[in-house]
Amino acid sequence: MGKTIAEKIFDDHRVDQPFAGVNVLRLDRVFCHEITTPTAIQDLKARGKDRVFDPGKIKAVIDHVTPAKDSKTALQGKILRDWARRHGIIDFFDIGRNGVCHALFPEKGFVRPGFVIIMGDSHTCTHGAFGAFAAGVGTTDLEVGILKGVCAFKQPDTLKIEITGALQPGVFAKDVILEVIRRITVNGATNQVIEFCGPVVDAMSMEARMTLSNMAVEAGATSGICRPDAVTVAYLWPFIKDEYKDHKAALADYSRYLPDEDAVYAGHEIIDVTDLVPLTTFGYKPDHVKPVSDMVGTPVDQVYIGSCTNGRIQDLRVAAQVVAEKKIADSVRAIVSPATPDVFAQAMEEGLIKIFMDAGFCVTNPTCGACLGMSNGVLASGEVAAATTNRNFNGRMGKGGMVHLMSPATAAATALTGTIINSSLFTGPAQTK
Repeated sequence: MGKTIAEKIFDDHRVDQPFAGVNVLRLDRVFCHEITTPTAIQDLKARGKDRVFDPGKIKAVIDHVTPAKDSKTALQGKILRDWARRHGIIDFFDIGRNGVCHALFPEKGFVRPGFVIIMGDSHTCTHGAFGAFAAGVGTTDLEVGILKGVCAFKQPDTLKIEITGALQPGVFAKDVILEVIRRITVNGATNQVIEFCGPVVDAMSMEARMTLSNMAVEAGATSGICRPDAVTVAYLWPFIKDEYKDHKAALADYSRYLPDEDAVYAGHEIIDVTDLVPLTTFGYKPDHVKPVSDMVGTPVDQVYIGSCTNGRIQDLRVAAQVVAEKKIADSVRAIVSPATPDVFAQAMEEGLIKIFMDAGFCVTNPTCGACLGMSNGVLASGEVAAATTNRNFNGRMGKGGMVHLMSPATAAATALTGTIINSSLFTGPAQTK
């Protein structure tokens, strides 16, 4: 019987199977940030186990509140900072070098096909875009991962989601994943791995694939995985060029993780996106999704472009194309946060930052702060945001606030009118691959 990508990765990393269906896997990476890791660090210290299994495989960043906004967040940063220094964790990204974790770590080449990765963050599934098994875990699992370099997982079932057709101009990966979640619901992939495939996914850039995988968790999935291919190899080539003779050799190696033709899936959904239109959420769940055309005229107080979902250079290019030589509405405040320092620098070189500032946007340093309602764009009670983030739970970006999730193009257009509106009224941006 054939195997899925996740099953092949599990077979490659299994070090023990203490109970039926429970797998102890060897970890290739443990990612850490300053919100969830300090609790694990302090508990390990209290237990007399202040050690790390391999400082080269642990990557850490301060990104959720940066710079610190108060004494509490400053202490969280200090705990992580001191721990990284104490254990010689070279890949620690402090303020000035830091970016949103799920954008920064792939950008640095820390993710490879076939890897097993954990982090105390639900959107760790982002890294599955590379053909890796990446999952968010709780404090206890994070502690074990830091200490021993292993983590236990139940045997995965995989839901195959095949994206067919062709995206129309103005429709992006964010619209695709919103449509997926709308169709299968927030519980549609609970305790499963979503394997994204099909010609539309094949044509996507790594950035777009990361958008898909990033929001797999919003459908209940443990991880979202895309098949490694030539696009994956091209993205990783600066980091793997000394390991392989050429792109072909790298692709041949990574292809061992591709699913077998007779792999068994828990389900198989085929979604034709040829007629897909720009989408947005309307309620407090990620599967509360409507066409933007059904929400036209809905007023917003804030527009936010950024996050681990849509803060990469392709996202900023699309948004800048919409707002170029225009001004945001007087009734709205607009914020853009490039996801990493490299994205910020590239956006400056391309003139995107000037476009945003000329339009009236506030441009902030890379941070997760606004997305989870902690800093750099928190909503007041009763306020509404149009955001390129990944969660619209009640109060997600601030107590009593509402969030409408959408693509960077739709968010940028919304900033121009102060109400939800389709970006096609302002420009016809070419689709992001």
